[in-house]
Amino acid sequence: MGSQSNDSHKMEASVKRLDRNMTLAAAFKMDWRGESLLLISMFMKLLCFVTVGSREAAFTYAITAAGVAHAVTSACSQGNFSNCGCDREKQGYYNQEEGWKWGGCSADIKYGIEFSRKFVDAREIRKSARRLMNLHNNEAGRKVLEEQMKLECKCHGVSGSCTTKTCWNTLPKFRDIGFFLKDKYNDAVHVEVVRAHRLRQPTFLTVKKVKNYQKPMETDLVFIDRSPNYCEEDSKTGSVGTQGRLCNRTSPHVDGCDLMCCGRGYNTHQYTKVWQCNCKFHWCCFVKCNTCSERTEVFTCK
Repeated sequence: MGSQSNDSHKMEASVKRLDRNMTLAAAFKMDWRGESLLLISMFMKLLCFVTVGSREAAFTYAITAAGVAHAVTSACSQGNFSNCGCDREKQGYYNQEEGWKWGGCSADIKYGIEFSRKFVDAREIRKSARRLMNLHNNEAGRKVLEEQMKLECKCHGVSGSCTTKTCWNTLPKFRDIGFFLKDKYNDAVHVEVVRAHRLRQPTFLTVKKVKNYQKPMETDLVFIDRSPNYCEEDSKTGSVGTQGRLCNRTSPHVDGCDLMCCGRGYNTHQYTKVWQCNCKFHWCCFVKCNTCSERTEVFTCK
């Protein structure tokens, strides 16, 4: 029990190293580099500010739950925790039809998912529609991670003949999970809560404007509130607005000035970058460089 408690505290300490200046808009635009612990810490911080049950909240909860499961599973495979390691359930099992057997160090995704349930879902205590939404999105994130597990194999035999193969399960890159959940965010499902007849407590979620209580799919991201206007600063919704944000004048995507600046236009900033270039060593003993310059334009939202 002692070692398990220590490992839990290790993980919790890592997750609580939060960047206090992180915002929902900044995190949603960030590049996925696979640094899952850092991402978890930032998104765990965001959960405190996501007060609206929007599709952005759905994405934040899903990626956080998946991130915790991913980080813990990875740590177990690397031997960083004393009470978990490789998945030994399938060790030695031989697949006669396909001619390979389980071996190596399979990632123990079941342990990581269970840890994520206990750690991330523990905050959902109050019975409400938002609780049902959050728990669904947490589970959707973990389900996506589980479904994206990969099978890797190594051949054995004379001169690489691959007479037999040893295979094991590996974690996908967290960057790929981020992209996958971003697609789920784009297709997020608007739901409403169904309440019990007697106590009127929230019981389950159904797809809005669909008859016969159709429930969302397990891997769907769901939301109960429409997204607020992120163009303007609003402390109640956690939006920092887009005024002053860098934008790309030629991009037709979300980083483009037309969309990023919400139709307000943009400012153009010109500056000259100067640096030493074409440096050469002369005998003896000094280095002579030329001075190079480049004129650059930067665009920010009005």
